[in-house]
Amino acid sequence: MPTLDWLNRAAAFTTADGVPYRLLDSVSAHGEPGADNLLIQGDNLEALKALLPFYRGQVKCIFIDPPYNTKSAFEHYDDNLAHSQWLSLMLPRLQLLRELLREDGSIWVTIDDNEGHYLKVLMDEVFGRRNFVANVVWQKKYTIANDAKWMSENHDHLLVYARTKLTWRPYRLGRTEAMNERYRNPDAHPKGPWKATPLYAKRIGSEREQSFSFRFKNGVVWTPPRGNSPRFPSSALKEMDEGNEIWFGVDGTADPTRKTFLAELSAAGPPTATMWSHSEAGNNHEAREEVKAFDEADAFTTPKPEKLLFRVVELATQPGELILDSFLGSGTTAAVAHKMNRRWIGIEMGEHAATHCLPRLQKVVAGEQGGISKAVNWQGGGGFRFMRLGETVFDAQGHINPKVRFAALAAFVWQQETHTAYRAAESGAQMGSPLLGVQQAVNEGGSATAYYLLYNGILGDRRPESGNVLTLAVLQALKATCWHVGAKVIYGEACRLGPARLLAEGLVFRQIPYELRAR
Repeated sequence: MPTLDWLNRAAAFTTADGVPYRLLDSVSAHGEPGADNLLIQGDNLEALKALLPFYRGQVKCIFIDPPYNTKSAFEHYDDNLAHSQWLSLMLPRLQLLRELLREDGSIWVTIDDNEGHYLKVLMDEVFGRRNFVANVVWQKKYTIANDAKWMSENHDHLLVYARTKLTWRPYRLGRTEAMNERYRNPDAHPKGPWKATPLYAKRIGSEREQSFSFRFKNGVVWTPPRGNSPRFPSSALKEMDEGNEIWFGVDGTADPTRKTFLAELSAAGPPTATMWSHSEAGNNHEAREEVKAFDEADAFTTPKPEKLLFRVVELATQPGELILDSFLGSGTTAAVAHKMNRRWIGIEMGEHAATHCLPRLQKVVAGEQGGISKAVNWQGGGGFRFMRLGETVFDAQGHINPKVRFAALAAFVWQQETHTAYRAAESGAQMGSPLLGVQQAVNEGGSATAYYLLYNGILGDRRPESGNVLTLAVLQALKATCWHVGAKVIYGEACRLGPARLLAEGLVFRQIPYELRAR
């Protein structure tokens, strides 16, 4: 497969590996207590790495609106990077985003012509060309720029990739009033409004299909136009004919068509087209007006309209599923996800995470009525936590930061061993004990392995001989209190058991911090 080459390409491919894991520090909580929506302030590369132990493979939809590298100057972020720098910025972030996606998830990236075609090739390399879904063209402006030097640029691209295209399908949008208005009932058919649709398909079928003909009860003999095939067999056409479901025009002389009844259609609309007009998906002017409602004096320069995000969220997720935006900007993705009853994580660096995103999302929780609020009957509610990137989990020598608590380190241990996000409730963890959970082997018939962490006095005694060190007494305590019988992996500060005893117990010991690597 063709690949891009640029200055520092090789280094860019290892950048994500070298990013340290950081703690996420809670700053404030807003709305309903216990809400798990997160607004994170900090560098998005480090924030994505910090999320991995807890959200790897958990995100259903990623939407990002990265800097377009247009050689322009924006107040809130640098959009004037050299081409090679821009590619080196995007690559490690895309790598981490891929790790966070569910197997049935998708990623949607807005971009313009300055880097759009390079981004397509880069995403082919990260996500696999076979997982490319579509290049949606969004009409972001509804007017012509008369001062344009060459052509008036009125569109952006929206590159769509699935984590695994073979198993991913977009949800259908609901039928609109405009769609339904195309259905009429000029002959007062008892099934109600209908629309005439062809009896043939635009494909060259078999010899038998090409010679197909059918005589209707009014004597009309119908054959598909040359180069086309019949959509229905004779038996189906006979049934439609007897039910007065074939239309021959007002005067009865038109080519026959099928009456497709509105009442028999699914509530979902047809597949979504790849051309999105400003009227159906919003435009830049709408987006700026929406943002001015939150901060007219210091409005974000390049926001996206809530209508655009509404369409993406509706196509990519169901209520309750998780959405991530690591270039949150003015906060539109989080605002729309919240109003549509989706869980969300938004990441934005710089002070405007607090000056723009935070107040906007507080107003969303309070029930603001801008954007899509009336369309989804938004009345307010829910909540979120405002977080900032904290200290690193490991220092330069690999030692664990003393501020790291048991729950945080447990997530790193679980991710290192299972390559999945840590969910204590789903793994079989025992609260207040060293048992992190049990994972069944991937190969069929393989045995399950339990994972334990002796750290931070989890056994209730901080003395090494009975707390963080694996001794015979500690092993007996684990066997007595933890339900799993079988293979075990135990992390601890030290081990007092010999190799023969470990082998007899079916136990692997890993010493922390030396065998706990941030990867």
